[in-house]
Amino acid sequence: MSTEKQYCLQVAEAEENQRVDIYLAQHMGISRSHAQKIIAAGQVLVNKKIIKANYKVACNDNVEALLAEAQPAEIRPESIPLDVVYEDDHMIIINKPRGMVVHPAAGNYSGTLVNALLEHCQDLSGINGVIRPGIVHRLDKDTSGVMVVAKNDQSHLNLALQIKERHASRKYIAIVHGNIKEEQGVINAPIGRHPVDRKKMAVVFSNSKTAITHFRTIERFGNYTVVECKLQTGRTHQIRVHMAHIGHPVVGDPKYGPEKQHFTIAGQALHSAQLSLAHPVTGETMCFSAPLPADMEMILANLRKGK
Repeated sequence: MSTEKQYCLQVAEAEENQRVDIYLAQHMGISRSHAQKIIAAGQVLVNKKIIKANYKVACNDNVEALLAEAQPAEIRPESIPLDVVYEDDHMIIINKPRGMVVHPAAGNYSGTLVNALLEHCQDLSGINGVIRPGIVHRLDKDTSGVMVVAKNDQSHLNLALQIKERHASRKYIAIVHGNIKEEQGVINAPIGRHPVDRKKMAVVFSNSKTAITHFRTIERFGNYTVVECKLQTGRTHQIRVHMAHIGHPVVGDPKYGPEKQHFTIAGQALHSAQLSLAHPVTGETMCFSAPLPADMEMILANLRKGK
């Protein structure tokens, strides 16, 4: 497991003109190559700006860096109920509830989907190590819905390739702020780490990756719209960032939505409604779905009543 440690440093006069990777290595107790890796990942800011490893620090520069610190991994099986949509010897499809973290990480060492899976399953693939056994793709903690978990390495490699090459199809339902006038559209905007708030993602054009979301309008309520989103890529927080980018953040989103919310929901109104894939062994095309959770149904009921 790992925790993140924040470094806030100020360059002294005697340190001026050093390369920033050398400066970080000295102050953080890490190798120069490690420093270069966190710089390339956008985890280092100088005077609130992303820099490159060859940047030379100046006197009084403010240097901020995030460093993941390894901790011993101890993942224990836990008797947590699972909503199993489908299961065989090769994979298991779960309807993940809102509020459940997929795998252990800083601040969430128990109560995760992995803890529940270790109790439920005899075997899980080992490709992602002891922290994320069987996890082919993730859902955010407060996003509900269907996701696939692999029970062996062969299935894991097959399913991961399907997702990477877009043979697997994922559809989400979201309730968003504002009135989307288009019947459908495509958001093609690269996503990377937010240039200031390193715990958020953002549409940025450096240190980013291509991100494409297709959306279709399902229902309109004046100040709110229900949309179906289909991922062409799978970036962290992709739908949440993209909908906020076009001015229609997801209802209840604590990171990318407005501070004032008019509905009671613990997290964003975003649900993985459908997952289509080929069975990793037989090749049979399979489609799995999960109904909207009660909190989203309640929001829709109130909107339909004009509340």
